[in-house]
Amino acid sequence: MLHQLSWKVGGQQGEGIESTGEIFSMAMNRLGYFLYGYRHFSSRIKGGHTNNKITVRATEVRAITDDLDILVAFDQETIDVNYHELTEKGIILADAKFNPAQPEDCKAPLFAVPFTEIATELGTSLMKNMVAIGATASLLNLEDEVFQSVVNEIFGRKGEVVVQKNMEAIAKGHEVMNELLGERVGDWEVVKADGKHRMFMIGNDAVALGALAAGVRFMAAYPITPASEIMEYLIDKLPEVGGAVIQTEDEIAAATMAIGANYGGVRSFTASAGPGLSLMMEAIGLSGMTEQPLIIVDTQRGGPSTGLPTKQEQSDLMAMLYGTHGEIPKVVIAPSTAEEAFYDTIQAFNIAEELQLPVIILTDLQLALGKQTVEPFDYSKVEIRRGKLVDSVEAPEIDKAYFKRYETTTDGVSPRVIPGVEHGIHHVTGVEHDETGKPSEAPSNRAAQMEKRFRKLDAINFKEPIYARTEHEDADVLVVGFNSTRGAIDEALERLTNQGMKVNHAQVRLIHPFPVEEMQALMAKAKKVVVVENNFTGQLANIMKMNVGGHNKITTINKYDGTPFLPGEIETKVKELLK
Repeated sequence: MLHQLSWKVGGQQGEGIESTGEIFSMAMNRLGYFLYGYRHFSSRIKGGHTNNKITVRATEVRAITDDLDILVAFDQETIDVNYHELTEKGIILADAKFNPAQPEDCKAPLFAVPFTEIATELGTSLMKNMVAIGATASLLNLEDEVFQSVVNEIFGRKGEVVVQKNMEAIAKGHEVMNELLGERVGDWEVVKADGKHRMFMIGNDAVALGALAAGVRFMAAYPITPASEIMEYLIDKLPEVGGAVIQTEDEIAAATMAIGANYGGVRSFTASAGPGLSLMMEAIGLSGMTEQPLIIVDTQRGGPSTGLPTKQEQSDLMAMLYGTHGEIPKVVIAPSTAEEAFYDTIQAFNIAEELQLPVIILTDLQLALGKQTVEPFDYSKVEIRRGKLVDSVEAPEIDKAYFKRYETTTDGVSPRVIPGVEHGIHHVTGVEHDETGKPSEAPSNRAAQMEKRFRKLDAINFKEPIYARTEHEDADVLVVGFNSTRGAIDEALERLTNQGMKVNHAQVRLIHPFPVEEMQALMAKAKKVVVVENNFTGQLANIMKMNVGGHNKITTINKYDGTPFLPGEIETKVKELLK
């Protein structure tokens, strides 16, 4: 039996590759397995190579595997591009329709299975993916019934005949593969799982669900990869709780509408990627100056310009911190798992209202679209904090006096009212203003308001700004990352530990304001600090140098080819740096 299974299906976009992976992973999830899936896809609607790689095991997994046990190929390109990942025990199942050819240096056995032919005989070639699922069941020694509930859920609305036909396709694929494998049936069986029910979701779904739990009732957004699923999820769910989603004409409108809705007292937000974030910069400044809450989800992708819209990158950090003109306080949160994305989203809304400023939830494409097993969320942990939002104001001593919306308080946070509160009238403007919001260019007022706004950051309430695994007081190396690199780093460090190396891990979850004291303490316990990030210039490493120092200790492992880190890559690079 295998401790871990790595399974990949590939072909041309538009021929059911995503649904094949979805059906397989859903069934394995319902058996209680932990899974991590990542899709490679092109930035076009149809055509171009795509694949879905899924890791399955009975214990927790949060990273893409280095290698591959089973490759299901619907075209020759899938074999040519992916065969090098196959293990010594690896196998290729290829559709006989395209007359698959085995590369000269490929040692894995290739089985030409008539996926399309069998599906056509059963009624439609579209069911070739179900035949492939059946062939996979043979390799894993799974009963066809394992897929019954998934097939019912996906095809049930099309009628019982369609459900039955798809189950027949699975059964036939299983039967044919049994004949081809002979005594090797079940050779890729995975150690049994515990059967426990767990969720299986992408990071975008976790963010959207977190927004719902936080009390969001309005979202304004413009579709963009890889953020669109957040909007799509809430288009279905928000109306059920009296909320709404508006697809705006652009990201400028989305950000300003979110500000306006928050000004009206409705928890609101928007989500985008790098190009959209660039358009939102002036609105972020408006949020900072008017001290209105604004929550933005930035799902990083390859840039600049349109760049690599469907590929992994982590190059928006400097834009997050320094993209706006002028100086405003802001908070940047960077969850590293789907579970953190859920809870951190709730924290983001609380912080935005408590401190009355823009909060950016920073994710990346791998976290946004990678699908992972998640334990059921604990809704008892959900806490709604609205800060100094007041629903009544005492009558002013002077008739027609304005409310001091921007009062210079000790903690930098002023009382906040929503429109309609009696005696709460005040000015709201993007220019510098006094305590009542009236425009003012007086130097003393400018200094007082700037100092007031920045005092807010001293009061931030964010739990666990750094996820840390620090087993060693005198580590050889501290490996630092952010967002989705956490899983690959964790697995790489386990391997290095098994080789006798003393390694610690720090995953930065609060980018700004940077957790200086926590990072200083972690860096002091290591001889060398290695920062792992998906960008060219080492943006997180530079932020650490600016805030913490340690230039002589810090080095980087950078990857900027559009693909996520694999555990083996980090393992190899860390070993090289420690020689």
